[in-house]
Amino acid sequence: EASTCGSTPYSASQVRAAANAACQYYQSDDTAGSTTYPHTYNNYEGFDFAVNGPYQEFPIRTGGVYSGGSPGADRVIINTSCQYAGAITHTGASGNNFVGCSNST
Repeated sequence: EASTCGSTPYSASQVRAAANAACQYYQSDDTAGSTTYPHTYNNYEGFDFAVNGPYQEFPIRTGGVYSGGSPGADRVIINTSCQYAGAITHTGASGNNFVGCSNST
């Protein structure tokens, strides 16, 4: 599903690629590079996702699938059954909180 995080638009295929990568890392108990991603997302913000948790968060990037380094502000959320939950961003949120990306939560 296409989504806009802050002022950054993502195509449906970019969102799907990030979700698929998160799923593959999660299922193989692996992470991107030397990072901790994907990792547990506790949904302290209380987003009403279309699928049930528990959730994992993984960075979404405009230039290909995240493979390590700075994660940026934007995240794709999947559940541990690898179902897509939504996209969220630190952009426009206070502190370390998240807000929903448009068209996605």
